[in-house]
Amino acid sequence: MKISVLLVEDDVQIREVILDYFFKKSEGNIQIDIAEDGIEGLEKVYEKEYDLILLDVMMPGLDGFSLCREIRKQSITPIVFLTAKAREEDVLRGYSIGCDDYMIKPFSLAELYAKTQVLIKRAKGMVGMEELICGCIRLNPATFSVYVDGNYVELAPKEYALLKYFMENKNRVMDRETILVKIWGYDFEGTDRVVDNHVKKIRKALGKAGNQIKTVITKGYMMQGDE
Repeated sequence: MKISVLLVEDDVQIREVILDYFFKKSEGNIQIDIAEDGIEGLEKVYEKEYDLILLDVMMPGLDGFSLCREIRKQSITPIVFLTAKAREEDVLRGYSIGCDDYMIKPFSLAELYAKTQVLIKRAKGMVGMEELICGCIRLNPATFSVYVDGNYVELAPKEYALLKYFMENKNRVMDRETILVKIWGYDFEGTDRVVDNHVKKIRKALGKAGNQIKTVITKGYMMQGDE
């Protein structure tokens, strides 16, 4: 199985050792595209869909945090930060804006490779990706697909992530603040109205099944489904 990875890193030496190690370790089955800064990285994300992104934090032009934020607007591709920023607040910030893992420089190439394998397999539905069912809604994390009564439903990445979160927590009341942190991150600067707007879009896309997302006055939302 061919794997496509994007490495966004401005340090030539780090790029070369990762390229060499991953090529040998995967026996050529991992293809790595290179971006030397955040702006080039964003261009490549727009041009191509990757299985995983390795992302440096400190880069000229567009830093890794900002790039991660932009990627998360359109994609749920696994992201691993490669950084010398080892402070707890920096690590937590990375997770809050959507990264899947963090590697502090200098790091072990063997550990980096192992983590990328786990994340790629998980994203492709090869481990721990059971189908979620709630009433007449079926969500398959392995293929990022949603069906209502067997009919495919097209959702934007944020809408898909929000619906998945609801289905994982069906029959539980989820307040807007918790939803914002989980889906948009701690440093999101908008209001909780963004949750309402996305719920409205999801309900419309789901058709009659949209009624399963119940509004709980003064609280938030609850996905109604069979226990």
